[in-house]
Amino acid sequence: MLYLWVKSFHIISVIAWMAGMLYLPRLFVYHCSLAKHSEASELFKVMERRLLRFIINPAMIATWIFGIWLISILGFENFKSEHWLHAKLTLVVVMQICHAMLSRYRKQFARDENIHSARFYRVLNEVPTLLLIAIVILVVVKPF
Repeated sequence: MLYLWVKSFHIISVIAWMAGMLYLPRLFVYHCSLAKHSEASELFKVMERRLLRFIINPAMIATWIFGIWLISILGFENFKSEHWLHAKLTLVVVMQICHAMLSRYRKQFARDENIHSARFYRVLNEVPTLLLIAIVILVVVKPF
């Protein structure tokens, strides 16, 4: 029964993390077109900071905690033979790197030092989507 509760909270955490990871780069796309120090730009800075601080970061932490808890419930011995899980965790680490990049870009916007174009953020916005697709396929299909 504990396993199902932990798994449920893991999935909820992943959904919240992904929602933020998909929304933040979209905010950056719109923020690029705003004049520095404008009222709208300052509003976007607040939105981006709050999204990262109150949704994305806590959800990411919860995702890792519940994920590691799931592995411990199933036993670390089983973990060794589940190659799909190794691939999934590799992609989650890549997602973590993407998260760190978004955090860095948010700080650049906060200092009015953004150097990237809206097109850059549009492309970057697709990375979490592609990672999510691959992760879900690995979890559901377990191809290896």
